[in-house]
Amino acid sequence: MWRCGDLVIVTGFKATRARKLTPGQKQANRVLAAGRAPVEYGFANLKAWRVLTKLRTDPGRATALLRALLVLTNFEVNR
Repeated sequence: MWRCGDLVIVTGFKATRARKLTPGQKQANRVLAAGRAPVEYGFANLKAWRVLTKLRTDPGRATALLRALLVLTNFEVNR
């Protein structure tokens, strides 16, 4: 786990040659991976939209564009 002010980043456990992971640590890594996978999948889908490669606009317009792209992506995925 990493902290910086109010920000907390949860990291998984890493095994070494000298220290294997306990069953609890393995389970924690699986839970973390299960929560991370949908987020990474969503970012991968958004990267397919080339309009985002050189996006230079105000945050409000960018938010509206991202929402529209998410709707289109969800429509395509659920088709």
